[in-house]
Amino acid sequence: MWSTLPALLCLGLYLSLRVGTQNQTLSKPLIWANPSFMVPNGASVSIWCQGTHGAVDYQLHFNGLPFTLAKREPPRLGNKVKFSIQPMTSYMAGQYTCFYRTGGLLSEPSDPLDLVITGMYDTPTLSVHPGPPVLLGENVTFSCHLETATTTFFLRKEGLASRPWRRVGNTRAEFPMGPVTTAHKGTYRCFGSYNEHIWSFPSEPVTLLDTGDVGVTDLASPGQPSSPDNGEPHSATTRKGLQKDLASWDHTAENLFRMGLGLLVLVALACLLTHHWLLRKKTMTRALSMASSQEHRRRFRRQGAPDE
Repeated sequence: MWSTLPALLCLGLYLSLRVGTQNQTLSKPLIWANPSFMVPNGASVSIWCQGTHGAVDYQLHFNGLPFTLAKREPPRLGNKVKFSIQPMTSYMAGQYTCFYRTGGLLSEPSDPLDLVITGMYDTPTLSVHPGPPVLLGENVTFSCHLETATTTFFLRKEGLASRPWRRVGNTRAEFPMGPVTTAHKGTYRCFGSYNEHIWSFPSEPVTLLDTGDVGVTDLASPGQPSSPDNGEPHSATTRKGLQKDLASWDHTAENLFRMGLGLLVLVALACLLTHHWLLRKKTMTRALSMASSQEHRRRFRRQGAPDE
């Protein structure tokens, strides 16, 4: 029985360490830009990073490396921090991620935030055919033209938080949309791009109207969603925050499970040690009893020998 105790102890420690290793990963934080992920050249922008309550430190990375040029303000409510970039330059346009630290553990990186600088180089021209007054159900095509050769064009509807439509082209790109619905009504601008994060000046706005002059609804834009354009996450980000809170709750539950497992291992070891001690005590008592009985017989024999 005694030989099984080290094996059980090692098993308990292995399980405890394995559960503890699973708890080493913290849920990833949220990241967004305010007022927008598109920043005019020379303007200022704030990058927000939101972790869990109790986070002791936040880090901002730019293109995979720590970024120290942004001014960091103290965390608000203990779960988010603001990094300010003033002024915005082409050298600061790129992909950002953030981390937070809690209890000596570093979180997973946030989803990437692509920060774009606008107002570089030339200004494109945007047109729409037919229109801009169109009939519902018609097929509409936006055309973006830039005299200077570029690589990519973007078309953005004002008021949407999602990323613009993207097309590849040298001096012109077309964005077909149709059939037109009330969701397409609104104001559009286009940009020429010299890489994914350096864009031209915006074009003059083109407003798409329908002849019925009906109300407008939000248009679900294809492409990669961007960060919200305000100081707080939008509804999708709120759902992510709820998932993060649930992950934090799971993390606490795993810690409780780990503590309970360790307690069970200690109780089991205590029971085995007690059982072993009782067996040894019983064995020693039996041995002492047998020795006492043998001694009693020897004394009896010695006392009876003279009488014979």
